[in-house]
Amino acid sequence: MYNKLVRKEVMGILEKEVSSFLEKFLTPIEKIWQPSDFLPDPSSEDFKYDLDEIQTFAREMPYDLFVTLIGDCITEEALPSYESWLMGVDGVDQESGLGWANWVRSWTAEENRHGDLLNKYLYLCGRVNMREVEITTQYLISDGFDLGTSMDPYRNFVYTSFQETATNISHRRVGTLAKQSGNGKLAKMCGVIAADEARHAKAYKHFVTKILELDPSEMILAFEDMMRKKIVMPAHMMRQSGQKAGELWGHFSDAAQRCMVYTGQDYINILKDLLDEWKIEHISGLTEKAEKAQEYLMKLPSRLQKITDRIATPDLQFEFSWVKK
Repeated sequence: MYNKLVRKEVMGILEKEVSSFLEKFLTPIEKIWQPSDFLPDPSSEDFKYDLDEIQTFAREMPYDLFVTLIGDCITEEALPSYESWLMGVDGVDQESGLGWANWVRSWTAEENRHGDLLNKYLYLCGRVNMREVEITTQYLISDGFDLGTSMDPYRNFVYTSFQETATNISHRRVGTLAKQSGNGKLAKMCGVIAADEARHAKAYKHFVTKILELDPSEMILAFEDMMRKKIVMPAHMMRQSGQKAGELWGHFSDAAQRCMVYTGQDYINILKDLLDEWKIEHISGLTEKAEKAQEYLMKLPSRLQKITDRIATPDLQFEFSWVKK
């Protein structure tokens, strides 16, 4: 267990800077893009042409890439779970509505646009069984999740640093592959979402950097604990009709791995990025326990690399109910 009083004290110190975090890492609502900026306008004379273009390119997308896009959308649509989880973290005062609570709400408001944009694209593309997608989304929110963070802000900020970086990679890769096949509209959509995720990852990594200055030993111990448990993706409880919670996640992961959108190697690279960003190797003045955690973290990438090099991705495609036959 961790010391909640110390955590709340540290969060209280950082809370004084939340307004600057909002200005630095989030974009004013009046200035940021909205989903309608990238979707065809039904009142336009070009609407039928634009719709035909979207549907033509959607039909041509490789199966694994297409289901990865759908899964990314569902992951974004489960935002109510993520907001409610972060609002319960130690040091976040929901009642005041200020400070960290303001950050969580403002971050959620930016993230909410991602699911809106992708959901409307999927609806228009004509290749998706939207009812099945909606069932998966509702299940994902209803089933909840366990990220292994408890209500510890240190562990949660490690998780969000990792996860926002992973979603940046996933959206960016889908966009790159779409662009290579001439699908410029989808490429732009994925590109702007990926850019948001990059800003958000930068924010959460910055929060951890600040905590390392205030409470380095406990922050490193929290980092070690998260990596020993392994970072589970927020949609790890994903399922489709007739399945149990979590039964679909492995098939979705395999699809993302096969089309090289998000791989085991990316997991290792993100870990290396965080170790470098937070200068874990060079932090001194640690407790004996934290020094051992520091040593474990620095050796972990090479250990994971050996395991990843031996793992083979299944070749068989799974039939997702999301895609129309």
